[in-house]
Amino acid sequence: MATNRSRRLRKKLCVDEFQELGCELTMNFREGLSQAEADQFVDQFLLEAIDGNGLGYVGGEDYGFVCLSKRGSVSEEQRSQLEAWLKGRNEVVEFNLSPLLDVWYPENPIGKA
Repeated sequence: MATNRSRRLRKKLCVDEFQELGCELTMNFREGLSQAEADQFVDQFLLEAIDGNGLGYVGGEDYGFVCLSKRGSVSEEQRSQLEAWLKGRNEVVEFNLSPLLDVWYPENPIGKA
């Protein structure tokens, strides 16, 4: 594919200065967590950690992708706030929050737009 693209096409493809960043999240819940506790955790996670930081989440209870709720990129500050929220929860024994990566093309390096 051509690399000399118009601004309009770069925006449509979400590349170069229009690159959007997010991160992958995997979680392991503590042993013996009831379904009601897990449901309550997910509700709080979505309300406080995701919506509360202007983020969006695509995935299930134990694995998903965090992105911005509108067009744009997750900031390092938002990622850190999410990480801090997860560290403060006793329902989760282990989690992995990846470094920021390209939402649309994860194999591409993060550009300096």
